Amino acid sequence: QVQVVESGGGLVQAGGSLRLSCAASGTIFSINAMGWYRQAPGKQRDLVALITSSRSTNYGDSVKGRFTISRDNAKNTVYLQMNSLKPEDTAVYYCNVIVRRIFSTNEDEYWGQGTQVTVSS
Repeated sequence: QVQVVESGGGLVQAGGSLRLSCAASGTIFSINAMGWYRQAPGKQRDLVALITSSRSTNYGDSVKGRFTISRDNAKNTVYLQMNSLKPEDTAVYYCNVIVRRIFSTNEDEYWGQGTQVTVSS
């Protein structure tokens, strides 16, 4: 099995910064894309940022220029550096990884349990 664990959420004032981390572990052969999504109360889950195995990145329009995604392949970990935070960034942030497991020819998608980010005005 594969486990995905996020950390780094919390409460911050508007204009502040937070760094989220997400580590994948288990029977992993390789990891393709790694990404962050967020869901505010009463809203759908939206893409925040995505990074591929070749380190190509894609960002949601609302976070471009403020958030930076990166990954450490040796640690199977993805990071999200969030700067200039706004109250509208408040949400539960979920990590998503696309994994090829050992002895498998398929890629499967795994989600973390989510970490709360709250930005006060």
